[in-house]
Amino acid sequence: MPPSLCIELSASEQIRLLDIARQSISSGLTAGRALKLDLAPLEDNLQIKSAVFITLTQAGALRGCVGSLQAVEPLAQAVATSAFNAAFRDRRFAAVGADELDAIRIEISVLSEMEPIEAPTRQALLDSLQPGVDGLLLEDRGHRSTFLPKVWEKITSPTEYFEQLLMKAGLGAGHWSDSLRFHRYHTSTFAEN
Repeated sequence: MPPSLCIELSASEQIRLLDIARQSISSGLTAGRALKLDLAPLEDNLQIKSAVFITLTQAGALRGCVGSLQAVEPLAQAVATSAFNAAFRDRRFAAVGADELDAIRIEISVLSEMEPIEAPTRQALLDSLQPGVDGLLLEDRGHRSTFLPKVWEKITSPTEYFEQLLMKAGLGAGHWSDSLRFHRYHTSTFAEN
């Protein structure tokens, strides 16, 4: 059974969310905190609790990527929180500076619900993956990592995708154990031009 579908967002709702993300980064620069939204005037879709990831790029290079795998905030607020965190709390990068704001491109990925994958063997897992479609979360004894479906643009082999995900989790590329757990999800992704 595939993961439940992502929220269907209109073009105007997508534009609104991209604007909220940019405003939240601006708020981080001026006030040192994420934008706090009044949800009442927002469209119903933007009030549904949703898991999101915000990816920031600059001249095509990754500049920050942070999000949540669990739906804990309404979509609009989740976007504001994750945009702030991607700009200022991604430990791989220095905080975004005011001089970079205009050059940063924002991409939003709204996640579907997680679907557990039963995979008794490595090959069963690899056979179940849909390149270009599935995001994957893996967990094993305190180790955890995920790749969004977008990662398939750079890693097209299910074997390499899985091995890179294991290494991201701090496990060896050849790791396999009975305690490994997997969940698949899909995303609805949109970005600034």
